[in-house]
Formats: sequence, C-alpha cells, structure tokens
Amino acid sequence: MRTALLIWFIFINAVGYLIMSEDKRRARNRRDRVPERTLFLLAAIGGALGVLIAMYRKRHKTRHLSFRIGIPLLLFVNAVLYAFFMS
Repeated sequence: MRTALLIWFIFINAVGYLIMSEDKRRARNRRDRVPERTLFLLAAIGGALGVLIAMYRKRHKTRHLSFRIGIPLLLFVNAVLYAFFMS
C-alpha cells in the first residue's frame, strides 16, 4: 500500500504542477483556460503540493484569495490523509 500511495503522490502532484503551468501558459496566450474547479479538484485528490509549488513558482493565481487560502488548506488535509494511510 505504501508503494502505491507514494506513486500516487508523485503522479498527482506532477499532474497538478503541469496543469497549473499549462493554465499560466494559456493565460499569457489569451487562450481557453483550465477551469478553477479542475485545479481545486486536482489539489483535493492529493495534488495540492504540486499546485501550490506551481502557483508560486509561476506566479499564477496568487492574487486570488480562494487559492491563497484554499490550496494551503487542501495541502494540510492532504498531509493528514497521507500520514494516516502511510501508518
């Protein structure tokens, strides 16, 4: 179970980072954007760390209060759940 959870953690955070980066690229090019609901869903299912890193590394969505509060909150929830399932 630990191995599967570790693989999931790496996978979903990489996806979260890449999707957030892609949304930033689309924003710069004035193209169709990734819905905020999708970004929050990725964070909620375990990818909050990847989304948070991309958020500050790419300087994307950092002015949105819902992201500044919501993503760190989801990261905390993710950490608690990962710790629970790893023990």
